[in-house]
Amino acid sequence: MTPADPYTVITVARSWLGTPYHDQASLKGVGCDCLGLARGVWREVVGPEPFPIPPYSRDWGESGPREVLAEGARRMMEEITPVDAPPGALILFRMMPRAVAKHVGILTRPDTFLHAYERLGVIEEPLTPTWRRRIAFAFLFPQR
Repeated sequence: MTPADPYTVITVARSWLGTPYHDQASLKGVGCDCLGLARGVWREVVGPEPFPIPPYSRDWGESGPREVLAEGARRMMEEITPVDAPPGALILFRMMPRAVAKHVGILTRPDTFLHAYERLGVIEEPLTPTWRRRIAFAFLFPQR
């Protein structure tokens, strides 16, 4: 699988900046959650989504041991070691130790990432040591 051009991924992801947070949505400028941001970037960079995302509850990551986000990403993206993740990579975060990964972001530089965060919408912020410690998985967007 040939990865997508990271500059394209980052440019598209940044075009979502300022989109309000809206649970389960994926419409640039209108509303999205973190998964909706990744889905929207996928549509612009790669093409149509390969499978529908079923409705999910706000607490979906607190129930069950399955790494649902990572399993879904593995179906369509190349997994890489998080420490090797370059700008343009999709990163999955564990929000609590030993919990499943349930938050998604896109690296924009080695020390910054973009994500949709409740009450803040789509923002770009520093990848602080606290955020960096939470990274559980990393994937590369494929070429169209």
